[in-house]
Amino acid sequence: GKGTGGQARFGAVMCCCGPCAMYRRSALAMLLDQYETQFFRGKPSDFGEDRHLTILMLKAGFRTEYVPDAIAATVVPDSLGPYLRQQLRWARSTFRDTFLALRLLPELDGYLTLDVVGQNLGPLLLAVSSLAALTQFVIAGSVAWWTVLTIAAMTMVRCSVAAFRARDMRFLGFSLHTPINIFLLLPLKAYALCTLSNSDWLS
Repeated sequence: GKGTGGQARFGAVMCCCGPCAMYRRSALAMLLDQYETQFFRGKPSDFGEDRHLTILMLKAGFRTEYVPDAIAATVVPDSLGPYLRQQLRWARSTFRDTFLALRLLPELDGYLTLDVVGQNLGPLLLAVSSLAALTQFVIAGSVAWWTVLTIAAMTMVRCSVAAFRARDMRFLGFSLHTPINIFLLLPLKAYALCTLSNSDWLS
């Protein structure tokens, strides 16, 4: 995606996705013990392994690159239950490894720090806006126009940048993901943050 391509310019893609990642054998052998004994708060943890291995590689001084013409196939959830379980697992692993990556970021590049912080601030700002709207609706029975406008503006800016960078207007359709984000994924991410020690795969 556009974020991965931007990070690759600095030799530090922050998550080499499991289905399409390739590693130098010697590099993997060097980190295998750390990778196989992943713990979080003293408990064994084995999900989010692609993001965790990427962080280990970067901490060891290796570069991680993005190959735009690579093709990979993967299995995706085809119903709501498996999708939400996948997103919960991903949210927990993202929170965990973002905490690990924060100590690493200053050594890599200022852009990467800004990019990772921005990726986490975006959902936080959307959550704050949504909570403000919900609070006003409960108290006053209406939603302030500026709240709706802020959420719509954040959505359109993000989708427009993606459409411009990819030269593909279909990215504007990603704005339809915002209601899913607000009503399903944000509550799920809040729950993930409160249950970070849970390492169940949920599958």
